Amino acid sequence: MINPDVIITHYARNWQTKGESRRWRQGPTWEMPADFQVLVFPPSINRKMWTYATCGMSLQADATPIELHLFSPIQADQHVELLTVVAHYHLTGDYLDVGHTVNFGRPWLTGSSCDHGLISLPYLDGPSLEWLDVDGRQYRFLWLIPVTSSEVEFKKKYGLEALEGCFEARSFDYLDKLRKSAI
Repeated sequence: MINPDVIITHYARNWQTKGESRRWRQGPTWEMPADFQVLVFPPSINRKMWTYATCGMSLQADATPIELHLFSPIQADQHVELLTVVAHYHLTGDYLDVGHTVNFGRPWLTGSSCDHGLISLPYLDGPSLEWLDVDGRQYRFLWLIPVTSSEVEFKKKYGLEALEGCFEARSFDYLDKLRKSAI
């Protein structure tokens, strides 16, 4: 198993800033690895947004180990909760990977029509963030993008590439909580 400090160092090296460890204590968090946490990275000179990232979602031995991150225009504890819930689902329910979607059960941010998440490649950061090799095991770091239910339905019908094409064609603003659906 990977040492959580290696994950923390990987994020800090890629984002050139230090994250603050946060833990969500409500719900069945006893089912999570003891070291699980969400790291909160404040805006910096290179990044004008808040970044929330799981640390410990990859601590299972029987699937491709992944960690997720989420961007936000504001600081909000609800992102710590959201990533904890998604990680819990991954660790105790079905494994998640690129192209999968999750239902947030509520808007990503108040007033937003984005109430689902799409697990995507980390397009803003590239392969240097996406892959980490530790003792011959590949760990993958993926982006959880808030999306609308109509975007999820479109992806199910036409595929991930078609949805990402719609995002690109419409100059998709992943930080706009009030953005209209790209579909």
